[in-house]
Amino acid sequence: MDIFLYNTLSRTKERLAPLVPGQIGLYTCGPTVYNYAHIGNLRTFLFEDLLVRTLRLCGLKTTWVMNITDVGHLTSDEDEGDDKMQIAAQREGKDPWAIAEFYTEAFLKDIDRLNLTRPDHLPRATAHVQEMIEINKTLEAKGYTYTTPEALYFDTSQFPDYGKLARLRLDELKVAARDEVNVDSGKRGPADFVLWFSNKPNHIMKWESPWGVGYPGWHIECSAMSMKYLGETLDIHCGGNDHISVHHTNEIAQSECCTGHTFANVWMHAAFLTLGRDTKMSKSLGGFITLETLIASKYDPLAYRYLCLQAHYRSELELKWAWNPENQEIGSASNLDAAAGTLKRLYERVARAEDEPLTEEAAFEAAKADVLTALTDDLNVPRAVGLLHSYDSPRLWKHFDAVLGLKLEERAVKVEEVIVEVPDAIQSLVDERQAARKAKDFARSDVIRAQLAELGWELADTPQGPKVTKK
Repeated sequence: MDIFLYNTLSRTKERLAPLVPGQIGLYTCGPTVYNYAHIGNLRTFLFEDLLVRTLRLCGLKTTWVMNITDVGHLTSDEDEGDDKMQIAAQREGKDPWAIAEFYTEAFLKDIDRLNLTRPDHLPRATAHVQEMIEINKTLEAKGYTYTTPEALYFDTSQFPDYGKLARLRLDELKVAARDEVNVDSGKRGPADFVLWFSNKPNHIMKWESPWGVGYPGWHIECSAMSMKYLGETLDIHCGGNDHISVHHTNEIAQSECCTGHTFANVWMHAAFLTLGRDTKMSKSLGGFITLETLIASKYDPLAYRYLCLQAHYRSELELKWAWNPENQEIGSASNLDAAAGTLKRLYERVARAEDEPLTEEAAFEAAKADVLTALTDDLNVPRAVGLLHSYDSPRLWKHFDAVLGLKLEERAVKVEEVIVEVPDAIQSLVDERQAARKAKDFARSDVIRAQLAELGWELADTPQGPKVTKK
């Protein structure tokens, strides 16, 4: 079955054409383990999990590599500020290796609680410094670098395609305002970036290199680790939208200049989780919610997973929340509450396997093809979930839980149905709504559904017709 994915590089949906038939090599930018992952980070990792699950459901042998950044990522993506690992070590009074170990384990615990598939490879930057040095040596030999007393730089002026991913033009880039203390006066161009830091005497994590004792830049680690495990050209490279203009742009430049080959055929990027008022989730801005915060506020991690299924990965998702920044607690999150309620009812529905509407095999196969078409159309999970609700088939839900990851069979709960007599007035509203739906008066239909909810009745559309239950 053809799979179509939106390629950030071309700005179009493209049919996926694996480099090796039947196989996919996927690289995704992983966490910088200096703090807990926030739920915005986790939304991106969840999108990548959905992608891997879909590829595998379609029969593609998928090798997934996600890096662990435990050195080299500065507080600015543009080689400004201090190493995040160093800052965390000072903050917590530990060495950076202990910081990395602690937050790596916290990250793995989070992805397990969200039922994310573990990547096939989780390489750490500190274990691949030699590979980074070798790439830098190749780039230097080919004339793509220059050195200053501070660092080895990639010279972006030597790469005509620089900025193609983000549609940047070198002649339009300006030097950003910087703290003068941290400016490297030897840096030639505003887009040039560090491959190796060589003048950081107070930095704890350091290695020998041809450019002096130091440590690698952030961008080079992804090129080194992705190519080590997947080869010089990747089928798919993923990350968040914030990686497009700097991190992924620089990965392309250094990788393609090193090998002479296309670095990745398809680039996919996830949109932000926001907290309202167009505010993205950000550790640096001080307002971020961890999975542990949700759990402490009595939310099931899989309710958050289900909430994420309701928005396309390229669309921003707003967490409608009431937030107390002083004690870091969520008072309420209305759409997360709704997701939790829907998930509970879904577990109850899947448990009623005897109430299966798709009893004919042909009908089941047609429904399955319908849902799979949505998933293979640029991972349109919201449409797929909507179709699953419309078919209301426990068997179909369980089949596609291979992608959704909601643990439907494991958590299915048999609920004894209590027969409640529906008052005539309520039944009249249900009948009126059905008439409105047949007349395609959906506005009136929605008004009646809201009326029923206000009166304490929940309405569900099933293949056997509408059903109302007392809340």
